[in-house]
Order: sequence, then C-alpha cells, then structure tokens
Amino acid sequence: MNLATRLRTHSCGELRIQDVGKKVELCGWVQKSRDLGGMTFVDLRDRFGITQLAFNTETHKEQAGKTKELGREFVIRIQGKVAERSNKNPKIPTGEIEIVVEKIQILNPALTPPFTIEDQTDGGEELRMKYRYLDIRRNPVREALELRHRLGIEVRRYLDSQQFLEIETPVLIKSTPEGARDFVVPSRMNPGEFYALPQSPQTFKQLLMVAGIDRYFQIVKCFRDEDLRADRQPEFTQIDCEMCFVERPDILRMFEGMVRHLFKAVKNIELPAFPHLSYADAMKLYGSDKPDTRFDMKFVELKDVVSGKNFKVFDQAELVAGICAKGCGEYSRKQLDELTEFVKRPQIGATGLVYLRCQQDGSLKSSVDKFYSAEDLKKWADHFGAQAGDLILILAGETNKTRKALSELRLEMASRLNLRDPNTFSCLWVIDFPLLEYNEEARRWFAMHHPFTSANPEDLHLLESDPGSVRANAYDMVINGVEVGGGSIRIHDRNVQSRLFERLGFTEEEAKEQFGFLLNAFEYGAPPHGGVAFGFDRLCSLFGGADSIRDYIAFPKNNTGRDVMINAPSRISGEQLKELCIKTV
Repeated sequence: MNLATRLRTHSCGELRIQDVGKKVELCGWVQKSRDLGGMTFVDLRDRFGITQLAFNTETHKEQAGKTKELGREFVIRIQGKVAERSNKNPKIPTGEIEIVVEKIQILNPALTPPFTIEDQTDGGEELRMKYRYLDIRRNPVREALELRHRLGIEVRRYLDSQQFLEIETPVLIKSTPEGARDFVVPSRMNPGEFYALPQSPQTFKQLLMVAGIDRYFQIVKCFRDEDLRADRQPEFTQIDCEMCFVERPDILRMFEGMVRHLFKAVKNIELPAFPHLSYADAMKLYGSDKPDTRFDMKFVELKDVVSGKNFKVFDQAELVAGICAKGCGEYSRKQLDELTEFVKRPQIGATGLVYLRCQQDGSLKSSVDKFYSAEDLKKWADHFGAQAGDLILILAGETNKTRKALSELRLEMASRLNLRDPNTFSCLWVIDFPLLEYNEEARRWFAMHHPFTSANPEDLHLLESDPGSVRANAYDMVINGVEVGGGSIRIHDRNVQSRLFERLGFTEEEAKEQFGFLLNAFEYGAPPHGGVAFGFDRLCSLFGGADSIRDYIAFPKNNTGRDVMINAPSRISGEQLKELCIKTV
C-alpha cells in the first residue's frame, strides 16, 4: 500500500516491527491520549488503523508540551522514528511498534464529539445519524462501507467478464401508475408538468435490448415513496441487469453464477447449486415466498387427520397446519403461553395455538386432550414424524392468514433455537409466481411483479378466461429468508403486451399515453429478453450479517424518511414555488 503524499509517508495502519528505525510522517485524528508524567502516549487514527505515538518530555520537551493542547478528534501531523514498543498490544496490527515523535503539527482542532468514536459507542442511532460524518469514523461503519465497495468491485468484475456493458439510464423520467408511489419533480420549463424519479430503470433497459446492446447492467439509484423499515430506504441501490436472446434457465445460471462469485471472492465461501422452489410449494411448505431454508421445520397439513372429532376450531377451518420444533417437548406452560400470545399479536393475526408435547417418556400431552384420544394424538405425531422430546405447534383458519401466521411462528421458533446463524447461507430460486393478483377494493387485476413480465408460455391462453391461474415467467433469488433479487422474462411482442395492459384495466388510450414509447419500440424488432435486479443494499447487509441496511449506506434516512444531518426534506422559498407554478395551501 503506497499512501505517501507531501504530508505523510505512511498510513496509521501500515507500520510493522520490520520498520523499526525508519523516519516517518503520519497524519490522522487523535483517538485518545495518556499523560504518564515523563511520557505522553497518543493513539493516532486514520481509515487504515491506529498507531501509538510516544512523546518524551525530557528529549522533546517542546513537542511533548503540545500534547496538552490536544483534544479528541484533533487532526494532527507528526514526524518521528519507528521504535519497538515495550508494552506490545496484540489486539491491533501496529501493536508491536510506536512512533517516537520529534515534531507535531496541529492541522485542525476539533470540538468534543457528541459521542465516543469507538466500536461500542455511547451514541444513540438518531444522534449518530445527525453526526453521520463522525459515525463513519467508527470501525464498524467504515468496515460496512468497505464491504459495500468490495461487493461493487466484484459485481463489475464478474459482469464485465460476461460481456455486459454498464450503461447509465435517465433519472428524470415519466411517472407511471403501477407499483409504489413515485417521487415527483416539477418542471420549471414545462409548467404544470412533472418528472418522476425512477423506481427502477425497467423500460429503459428493455429499450436497450431493442437497441441491440445484448447485455446491460447498472449499479443504479432507485426511488420509492413508501413506508420505511429496517430493509427499506426512500432511495436505494439496485444491481440492474438485462440480457437478450435468453430463456429463464439462462438468466438463473448467469446470476446464480454472479452470487456464487461474490461469496467466493468476498467471503471465501463455496456455495452449492441453488435449488428451485415453485411459489405454490413455497407457500404450502413455508407460508412465505421468501422462505428461510437454513433450517427445516416445514409445514405439515393435517385437516383430514384432525377433522370429525367435534373440535369446531379444526372442523370449521379451511386449513389446519403445524410445525414440529425438535427438542422442545419439555416446554413449560409459561413458554407455551408466551407462544400463544405471540401468534395472537395483531401483526401475526392467529386466534389461538394448539400444541402437542411428545414427552421423553413417550407420553403425548395436548392442549385439546378432551377432544382427542391418545390414539388420535399418536396419528398426529406420526403425521409430523415427531419423536420423543419434540413439540408440535398447530394453527387453523383461513388458508392465507394461517400460513402467514405459521410462517412467523416458524421464524420465532428458529430464533429461539438459534437456527438462524447469520454466518450460514442457504440460497434458492423461487419460480412460477402468479402473474396477476386481484384487488377487491379496486375491483381489478394488478401485475404481481410489473406489467412487462411475460406469462409462462403454457398459461398464456388463460389470460382472458382465468387470469388468476396464469403463472409468471418470473423468479426471485432468496438467501436466508431475504429476497435479494428478482426478475422475469419480459414481453417482447406488442400484441401480447397490449393484451396484458387490457387485462390490467388500461384503455388503449391510457396504454398509449403511459407506455406508447415502449410499444412503438416493439414494432422495430424487439428480441426475446429478460433480466433481474438485485437489492445492492440488502446484499451488503446480508454479507455483513446485519438486519438493517442503514450502516451499509453512507448517508441513510431515518424511519420517517428524513436526513437529520442536513435536515431534509425542507421547505423551499415562495419564489422557488412561484417559478415552479406551485401554489401553497
């Protein structure tokens, strides 16, 4: 590493025992200082590490005296000689040496920071977001941004090796009615008209395929005006890709290869081939279209096994299903009550929980013993493949709600059993999603992905007669229960695209107004094409073993979409509003 400039010869993380005797110059921030009378020690920090500085009050009295002026986070430059430390610190790479300082220069003083610039800081999240430029000085945040950088480099390296071109697409585009809410930008030169910030470069990358680019990618900013949570930000980054002359297996092979390359290059992990799971099976076995498959605990349906015993909860339910939690058969009544309260939370939505404990002595104990005999309960246990020491947890009700609640219970049990190790990675493709979903409130069909997704060729004939049965030629990549990417084979035939727009409730005029440019392009020789987009922020947090994406973004927004550091969004002046032809209420 060569970081030499006119102000420094080395970084603060570079010098080692073999450098003893060298004359060096270092720059950085004061981490802390310790005055021991005859000697003063200062820890100097930069992005690359920490080096201990030693000031001898006898031999360099003037320079040692300047240390009394130093406060935390002062920016300084020093000149001195590398020496072997008498009290070595094996916890840092530079721990065998120190710099005996001959000259010190204060480049800039600093106010006392509002929180400690250390790995385990005393600053709360909101305070650290307000002073994000200080927070980034801490090792965990800096390392997260370094990981993001490394992933970006490897993405580009892989895609370049596969003949992809990186091409930028517009940021000021046309608003469309599908998907999440757009962020809109008023046009001063076109009063009363607005641009939208892109939710994705979807139509532009399809146009690039029509243009013959063949293989495109972009690490691109996207924007969605939606409610926030740990893995969402109003602006986020996608690895956006498109290929032409492909079918679904080509896309899956190419981008499975990319992710396997990232794991090998960044984490030195060799991943096995990714299994494929249909959307229908994902919902039936896990109650989720992004199942966490680091552990088993698949759903077992038992409506036929439990019906007809005068237990109305089961008899009247559309679905009765459960999971088997290995080794939990001795759960106490208190623990079982906690699980019952968990599933009854409003965000989970179950009305109750039935359990069956398979105790170590071979006996079976259930919360519905008065309705079911020992022989009945034995059938339950056999149906689950349960053994002594296991716990069966059962929910019942309407199919979709029950599966959703059971999915949350499955994840809760896995967390309790420490089965969700962030350093273990289980990847799969989920395929064959429904193309459309019906919205009862709007009383029309909506595209489950977006309106450019093609139907499974076997199902296209059902588009008008049975739209709910049409499967999309789409796919999602799921890692550890997180959807990290998704895409589809696109529609490239104008007539088919028009049929889908009609099914989605667009009039011919509306379709032409919103997407006429794309439909026109399809008239000039559109090739078969498809693509995928990965959530880059999510990938970074997954590689870093974190739940939140915020520390992997240099300057993130908070839960209300605000940047508390620069105080945005903010009001603009009346003069600006007047120029934009916007009237205030």
